[in-house]
Amino acid sequence: MEARIGIEERGAGRAQWLDAEHPRYKWVALSNTTLGTLIATINASIVLISLPAIFNGIRLDPLRPGNVSYLLWMLMGYMLITAVLVVSLGRMGDIWGRVRIYNAGFLIFTVTSVILSVDPLRGGAGALWLIGWRVVQAVGGAMLMANSAAIITDAFPAHRRGMALGVNMVAGIAGSFIGLVLGGLLAQWDWRSIFWVNVPIGLLGTVWAYRSLHETGVRRPARVDWWGNVTFGFGLTALLAGITYGIQPYGGHTMGWTNPWVLAGLIGGSLLLAAFCLVESRVPEPMFALRLFRDAAFAGGNAAALLGSIARGGLQFMLIIWLQGIWLPLHGYDYADTPLWAGIYLIPLTVGFLAAAPLAGHLSDRFGARPFAAAGFAVMAASFAGLLLLPTDFAYWAFALLVFVNGLGGGLFAAPNTAVIMSSVPADARGAASGMRATFQNAGMVLSIGVFFSLMVAGLARSLPGTLGSGLVAQGVPPASAHSIATLPPVGTLFAAFLGYSPIRQLLGPHVLAQLPTARQVTLTGRQFFPDLISGPFHDGLVVVFSLAIVMSLVAAAASLVRGRSAATAQHRAAKEAPKP
Repeated sequence: MEARIGIEERGAGRAQWLDAEHPRYKWVALSNTTLGTLIATINASIVLISLPAIFNGIRLDPLRPGNVSYLLWMLMGYMLITAVLVVSLGRMGDIWGRVRIYNAGFLIFTVTSVILSVDPLRGGAGALWLIGWRVVQAVGGAMLMANSAAIITDAFPAHRRGMALGVNMVAGIAGSFIGLVLGGLLAQWDWRSIFWVNVPIGLLGTVWAYRSLHETGVRRPARVDWWGNVTFGFGLTALLAGITYGIQPYGGHTMGWTNPWVLAGLIGGSLLLAAFCLVESRVPEPMFALRLFRDAAFAGGNAAALLGSIARGGLQFMLIIWLQGIWLPLHGYDYADTPLWAGIYLIPLTVGFLAAAPLAGHLSDRFGARPFAAAGFAVMAASFAGLLLLPTDFAYWAFALLVFVNGLGGGLFAAPNTAVIMSSVPADARGAASGMRATFQNAGMVLSIGVFFSLMVAGLARSLPGTLGSGLVAQGVPPASAHSIATLPPVGTLFAAFLGYSPIRQLLGPHVLAQLPTARQVTLTGRQFFPDLISGPFHDGLVVVFSLAIVMSLVAAAASLVRGRSAATAQHRAAKEAPKP
């Protein structure tokens, strides 16, 4: 069929720039879906590093006990909703059209960016405005992420798919790194600008998507699996929320794992997910095609994606705490400037990923995906081991080299792993498979909050009270006041470091400070006392956190090597999907 440019599909009521069979259409599909994935993942991390500016902008004290929940939901709300919805929206793309769901996602994402930027409220009400509209925005982000890989898989022949998915995955994971730098820059100017930046990109992408993308995939009309959606959505939400709230202190304990509501979330969520598996095994048109996991390559690829996402999310959180709460203040940076410089000092991580990911996607098309995926995780494990050996007050060149190597490992893994997952499923299940892959990735990011923060709090609980108490007494603080502060739950200290400021003035209060000599007051409230005090206990927590990250990376490397269908089956599928001469 002869390619047509600038044709008009009057039945659809819009002009199309390129026909679906035009040789260049696949690049249009790739570029638009890459833009959509990029903006969705930037938005997930841009808030992460901008939280100090956001809390100041809406005048919310993050260390007040009731406000910790706002902090957690700002961190996890967007990622939680995308983790819950991507499978359902991917399945709906299989039924109603992937482009239709994807386009609607771009529109929702753009409109909510405008609403977020005009938050008229302050305090807790302002935080609820941001959390609520971020949840709505996450619906749009999930529509984008659930269907982008499926649209690319439909548009590209099998022998070019690794490269194309590699570019998309570069955008997806690089977006989470770019958001850190961009958030640090924009937060210096105005906290609302972290939402403004989405608007022009979203408008461009929305108009472009509606005008240029075609439904080229295999659609299979079916009924929506409502019972599956309900049990999966509520089960995963309860489980992930329970894990996240377990970080908060409860009943005199440093964490809340004995909180009845946390236990209810963990147990109830697990039971609902078990019910979901039962439902999916019995309904004729399941939203989560469990049969796909019979393919060992699909199962192994998703297991590796989950473990990699947990490790990567934990790395981001720990590095931000390390830089904003300890290293930058120790090196003379004002607390107000730490988000900007933390983003800048993490640039080698992004550079390493961008250097490796496109090359790995291209080479995996020629030499096979599994060796690159496994090698990527091995490299990540080595970089975690190196970070574990660094002193808390490190030489920057060593830190930069290690995070660069970690980025290289992530880049080697990302595209090949996606190609293995998406190429192991039949054409009519690509939307669901894309949603499953995104679910494991997004769930991993939420799990990383609970897993790594819990491990860090546990590490701090062993050594922080003694270190904090003795350090305060050494500066003349009365022993009773020092003991009272030292026995506070360490999660408050952790969040103070995460937000990049010293809580000593607030913890001591004006009455205790007024009793001390001026020189002692200056030392206690200065930019170096608090970071220097917590650096030793923080390193104890890092040892636990990075040791687990090493184990996860090595297990993920092994999962990446799992083979599924026979090579002959894969070659047969590739031959069927290859372009005709």
